[in-house]
Amino acid sequence: MARVLIYTSPARGHLFPILGVATTLAARGHDIEVVTLRDEVERVRGLGLAAEPLAEEVEARELDDYKGRNPREALRLSIATFADRAPHDHADLAAALSGHRPDVVVVDNNSWGALTAAEASNVPWCSFQPYFTPLPSPDAPTFGPGLPLAKGPLGRLRDTVLRPILTSMVGKLALPPINQLRVADGLQPVNTMAEFLTRPDRTLYFTAEPLEYPRQDWPESYEMVGAATWSPPAEAPDWLDAIDRPIVLVTCSTEQQADAAILETALAALSDEDVFVVGTGAAHDPARFTPGDNARVERFLAHEPIMSRVAAVVCHGGMGITQRALSHGVPVCVVPYGRDQLEVARRVEQAGAGVRLLPKHLNPQRLREAVKRTRACAEGAARVAAGFQAAGGSERAADIVESLVAAPLDPSNATSG
Repeated sequence: MARVLIYTSPARGHLFPILGVATTLAARGHDIEVVTLRDEVERVRGLGLAAEPLAEEVEARELDDYKGRNPREALRLSIATFADRAPHDHADLAAALSGHRPDVVVVDNNSWGALTAAEASNVPWCSFQPYFTPLPSPDAPTFGPGLPLAKGPLGRLRDTVLRPILTSMVGKLALPPINQLRVADGLQPVNTMAEFLTRPDRTLYFTAEPLEYPRQDWPESYEMVGAATWSPPAEAPDWLDAIDRPIVLVTCSTEQQADAAILETALAALSDEDVFVVGTGAAHDPARFTPGDNARVERFLAHEPIMSRVAAVVCHGGMGITQRALSHGVPVCVVPYGRDQLEVARRVEQAGAGVRLLPKHLNPQRLREAVKRTRACAEGAARVAAGFQAAGGSERAADIVESLVAAPLDPSNATSG
């Protein structure tokens, strides 16, 4: 039996993916301790796992990129959030390491300070990444804007010009606070974010081809394990059996952003269609929406129990709902608003598993047409589902964590002091 310490960033969309791995490891007899959102501690304990809350300073720093007036400003705000949290999640994980003395530690890729503390600890460690990786590759478009795959010399020139510009901008903002912590821990500074993100012994990468672009230069540490589809146990709602039409599930983000228009537009666009709209407002009060006779809006709703009845999903492009739908072979219409959602939308489109509709084009007529085209993408969604299943999921991820327990420490990841 091994002692496994799991450290998450303060986001449910990052906690739920790793809980599938945590419960799998616990079922194999390992001792699991999860450090996560204060409001989720009791839920985690209810699964038979030990849990404790993140430091208050970590959770208090809100991800406020929704305030950005354009993608560049939103990116700056996002990086500032992770940088501001870094000294606090560094100290938080260092204390947890001292208190629990784990055999292996698993750290959220968005917890930059905790990643550094894990590397400096000399404990076998891995990171987990529940969103598409920004690692650059000649086989993938420049990350961020949701660009299509390069075609021909002009496409390759586009990426050759854009990639260093975006990489330099991110590095100038992110690397100074990261390297300040690294030097204080006796670690060598890193020169790029790609170098920083490939420091863990392994990275559990929660996706798989064909949703992710095929690459010939994957770092050896990256392990694609498929979609992370764990969700809290839940029963199907009482009203589900009364619905006799195909269901279109429309969801907003659980993180604050200006995506209420997705649900507002869907209710108008599909009011006369032979479907039933099930909407979840999440960060938005359901009272602001006006559902018609063929619609129902909830604040939160467990999606897993209804997914077998869903013909299409309309969403913002969060990895959680997107990959959950695709793992069931349900095609997705993505209306991306920011963060990594532009990349999610493009990959869904590229895989033939759904449709990308930009917010500036969002209106009832265009969304109605997009939903029809999305429903015709079931074959592509089924291919993605098969790719996820082949990657192994939580069982495969648990195997990787177990392999680290007895693995010798990589000298290149040891402290220099």
